[in-house]
Amino acid sequence: MEIFSHYPLKSRNSFGIDAYADEFIEVTTDDELKDLISQHSSGSKKFLILGGGSNILFTGDFAGTIVKVSTHGLEVLKEDDEEVHLRVAAGEDWDGLVEFCVGKGWGGLENLSGIPGQVGSSPIQNIGAYGTELKDHFVSLVAINNCTGDAIHYKNEDCQFGYRDSIFKRALKGRIVITHVVFCLMKKPVFNLTYQVLNEKLGYLSAGEINLHMIREAVLQIRSSKLPDPKVIGNAGSFFKNPVVSYIVMEELKERFPGIVYYESRQVIESPTASHEPLTVNGQPSTANCKLAAGWLIEQAGWKGFREGDAGVHKDQALVLVNYGNATGREILDLSMKIQRSVKEKFGVELEREVNVI
Repeated sequence: MEIFSHYPLKSRNSFGIDAYADEFIEVTTDDELKDLISQHSSGSKKFLILGGGSNILFTGDFAGTIVKVSTHGLEVLKEDDEEVHLRVAAGEDWDGLVEFCVGKGWGGLENLSGIPGQVGSSPIQNIGAYGTELKDHFVSLVAINNCTGDAIHYKNEDCQFGYRDSIFKRALKGRIVITHVVFCLMKKPVFNLTYQVLNEKLGYLSAGEINLHMIREAVLQIRSSKLPDPKVIGNAGSFFKNPVVSYIVMEELKERFPGIVYYESRQVIESPTASHEPLTVNGQPSTANCKLAAGWLIEQAGWKGFREGDAGVHKDQALVLVNYGNATGREILDLSMKIQRSVKEKFGVELEREVNVI
């Protein structure tokens, strides 16, 4: 493994932030990764695992070691007439995996086409799009304990998946490194067209006319029409999560803002605040809630198309913060906090960042 000092990170993060790492190392095998973790487990230097750099915002230089995971490999663990269990290395490109599965006729991940990043990062975020979440087809993963170097297996139920959330963002944050992920794919796919914009594009077709390739192509077209290409303008996709509120709060918001955009959700509000009281039915807590469209909230607060220097909000999608060229990570973070305060003042709703700030 070659160690690079004062390594430029601009090409390693989709925001295109001009920052440097004290050390940068790229690993291509699990053994290299285990050796590296063993070497750094007893040290005091900061240690950051980097995948595709598509969900990260550097607010300055990184005073430590960044490890780029570039492991590869796909292996069928078991297969029958109904399902395929596919084991995928963490360094594989996510959309490359989706394309591979669609080409094989294996369904489940097609709605997640076009999402940037690597496979190893996907369970951390519980990535989702157009009515599908990773957890829907996730079986298990293998990770290395950062302190002991031991391999640990996590099943679906161990991961505590939530909306863009998992145990790896909370209790296990920075404590493990994912090396492989196992997915369950369908040989007789059940197409998910529940998301409105996808249904509008394909819903007029009969079940016999639709195939995986059509769904993948439709998703890619929708994404390209709504989200800017990071290769053209620096961004990390959706910067904020869609906030989840109770029906009680939703009804209050609808009275004040009749045009508010929302979706029904089964997401549990784990830590209700005064403005997010849990809904009760017959005196019992209910998990029925509503998910607000964060982009709509941000647009209504007047931020769509806003630009200050090279930090801005995309002109077509208010949920996306962008770097027009030479913005610093701190400038983008400051803009995001202004947006959070503005939305809170107008709607009484907290926006939570989806992007990891370093």
